[in-house]
Order: sequence, then structure tokens, then C-alpha cells
Amino acid sequence: MRSVHVRLILASVFVVALCALAATQGRQPPDPGKALTTTMTTVNQQILDMAEDFPADKYNFKATPEVRSFAEVMVHVMSGTVYAAKAGRGENVQWSELDPKAYSGKPAIVAALKKAIADNDSTLKATPATRFAASPEPWLAVIEHTAEHYGQLVVYYRLNGIVPPASRPKK
Repeated sequence: MRSVHVRLILASVFVVALCALAATQGRQPPDPGKALTTTMTTVNQQILDMAEDFPADKYNFKATPEVRSFAEVMVHVMSGTVYAAKAGRGENVQWSELDPKAYSGKPAIVAALKKAIADNDSTLKATPATRFAASPEPWLAVIEHTAEHYGQLVVYYRLNGIVPPASRPKK
């Protein structure tokens, strides 16, 4: 009796494994370039939405005196986006900080961020698929970096009693 149960269990496991294998056979693995481009576009749009939405009179807000202001975080994030575009084109470049003092307020930061994102988007579109298959860098590191600071900026929103754009009800 016991061996019948064992055989039944083993047969069931085998059938489930075969079904799972058959289900994955028809699907293509995700295209690395498309996945990176979609993710980079999404995170950049979220940051740009915040840059455009956050009140200009709060751009110097800091969660604590030791951390960057909202404006400084935006310029810091933009530094990564500028780096990704240049490195993605094959330029010999180091990830260096843009100086927040070079941008006089919200309009200048938003304009520069839009330009950096557009430059990065152009680089992504011009990059051959084989490049993404060989290495997801520099975009993967920049996506992670930008997403980390997105979370920081959500806190800045909440500390100011503002709902971040991505958390608002969709119209």
C-alpha cells in the first residue's frame, strides 16, 4: 500500500514538472535591451514627474540638516543619468557629480533633467541589442541609483504633507 502512495506522489511530481517545462517552452526570454530601456524610462519619468511637481519654494527642503536638499538630490540623480548616456555611447567617462550651484532653482533643474533624460533615451535607442546581452551596464547601476533616490524623494514629499505623483489616484 505504501509503495502505491509513493509511486502516485512521484508520478504526480513528474507530471507537474513536465507541465511546467512545457509551459515555459513556448515563451521567449525577455529581451535585455527592451527590459532595461523600459525600466530606465519608467524610473526617469517618475523622477521627472517629481521634479516638475514639487513646489519651487520647497526645493531647498532637507529631511535633516545632514542630507541633501530636494534640489541637490535631483542634481545628484541627474549626474547618474548624464553618466549613463556618456558611458552607454562608449565614452571614457567617470561618474562625477554635477554641481547643484550651477542650477538656479526649479526651472533650471527641470530643464537640465529633461535634457539629460532625452540624451540618455537617445543613447539607449541607438544601442545595438548585442550590447545589452553582453552587459547591462551602465544602465543597471544607474537604474538602481535612481530608484534609491526616488525612495528618498518620496520621504521628502511625505514630510511636506504632499502625496507623490505616482501615489495619487489615476484620473
